[in-house]
Amino acid sequence: MRLLVLCTHNSARSQMAEAWLRHWAKELGVDLEVHSAGTEKTFVKEEAKRVMAEVGVDLKGHASKTLLEVPDPWGFDLVLTVCDAAREACPAYPAKTQKRHVSFPDPSGKPLEEWRRVRDALGRMARYLVENLKAGRIPTDAELEEAAR
Repeated sequence: MRLLVLCTHNSARSQMAEAWLRHWAKELGVDLEVHSAGTEKTFVKEEAKRVMAEVGVDLKGHASKTLLEVPDPWGFDLVLTVCDAAREACPAYPAKTQKRHVSFPDPSGKPLEEWRRVRDALGRMARYLVENLKAGRIPTDAELEEAAR
């Protein structure tokens, strides 16, 4: 399965979600190809790198990119938007592509404690999603939102 995490700048939430999804896929033995992209390209924020490193998940090698910079951008099985602006700007995908949306607050410009809250919520949601993918199902938006709490 191929999964894309889409956000506005691909600088924080989508980067953390991508890393968590890869982490849980590896931990749970799920064959999952994960990418992230933004509707605009910027840079991966240092706070994202720092708070993910605190939990042993490395963002080294991650770079901000747009949808057209990921391999086969129209060939994803699942597209997960993690901010409302990305959901609104999300392009049309082929019929086989499932879309899910869970909005996470933007921690940019906030204290590290807010970054940690968003990181942990993304981690809970990512684990739940990967567990469900392993069981052969894609959870609903509401189920993913509940898992993030």
